[in-house]
Amino acid sequence: MTGPDSPQRASSPPPETGQPGESAPYGYAPPPPGYGQGPYGQQPDGQSGYAGQPMPGIPGYAQHAQPQGPVGQIRPTGMIMLLFFVTLGIWAFVYYFQTHEEMKRHTGEGIGGVLALVIAIIFGLINPFLLSNEVGLLYERRGQEKPVSALTGLWFFPGMFILVGPFVWFVQTNNALNDYWRSLGARGTTLV
Repeated sequence: MTGPDSPQRASSPPPETGQPGESAPYGYAPPPPGYGQGPYGQQPDGQSGYAGQPMPGIPGYAQHAQPQGPVGQIRPTGMIMLLFFVTLGIWAFVYYFQTHEEMKRHTGEGIGGVLALVIAIIFGLINPFLLSNEVGLLYERRGQEKPVSALTGLWFFPGMFILVGPFVWFVQTNNALNDYWRSLGARGTTLV
């Protein structure tokens, strides 16, 4: 029992244990050891605490490898559209094969040219959705906003009922693909 004449005992442990004490300003405890470190073990002076080890991945988050393959060709939008008309649509199969094959070689992911050609022959209306989606994924893998996606394929179908829909789809998708290749240093154009 404590009375007015009995000695007072400190009710809190000393400040070095991380608990509030009389010497801590405003009753707050000093920061715990290692509090001044930056993220992933980086010291305040910029030195890494993990001796060059790679940054750990985020659990449950799928990470794409950066594309390492060859850069694709730039295809002029107007000339490709002219070839579609002159060949009565046959050039579309060549275009699907070439673009899907280049993206597959560049990223190591995707359906590739042969499968894109088979899909175009058997299920023709699916390929515009696939192409726009894969072009969008090229940007996403680099951490950029996708200029086109599978939803862009809606310009092709049912957009074909307003007649200009397929043109809008092709211009958006081909320009996004050309811009991607240009950003990687592609110069000049090709039809084949």
